[in-house]
Amino acid sequence: MSGHLFFADRYFGYDDAIYASVRLLELVVRSRRALSGFLSDLPRAYSTPEIRIDCPDSEKFGVVIELKETLKQIQKSGPDSKMPILDVITIDGVRVIFKNGWGLVRASNTQPVLVLRFEADSPGGLSQIREYIERLIRK
Repeated sequence: MSGHLFFADRYFGYDDAIYASVRLLELVVRSRRALSGFLSDLPRAYSTPEIRIDCPDSEKFGVVIELKETLKQIQKSGPDSKMPILDVITIDGVRVIFKNGWGLVRASNTQPVLVLRFEADSPGGLSQIREYIERLIRK
């Protein structure tokens, strides 16, 4: 989402927009097909912009920890859940994976806010995931 691409293949291993552009050109030239051909078979995805919710610095990390624990408990409850959770990833916040998309909640390191992002395979799925996670945060 940040637009940073990191290369450790035939390069030093850090992000560099010019290098990324040259590697993309290399792929296009070698394949002898249009750039649009590389993207045509990717599935359609719907995502939110970055959503920032005010949360005091003294509380924001605790909110993320509580959300992580809540989601892990829901995941353990199994397929009876309204929104079956496939995975909960806890690197730099909490990212919850559903069958049709994912939601991310993390505490900002620079501001008193929680940062949220959502992605799904349909607009309806996007709304469903967002509403589900935001409801858990409000609790």
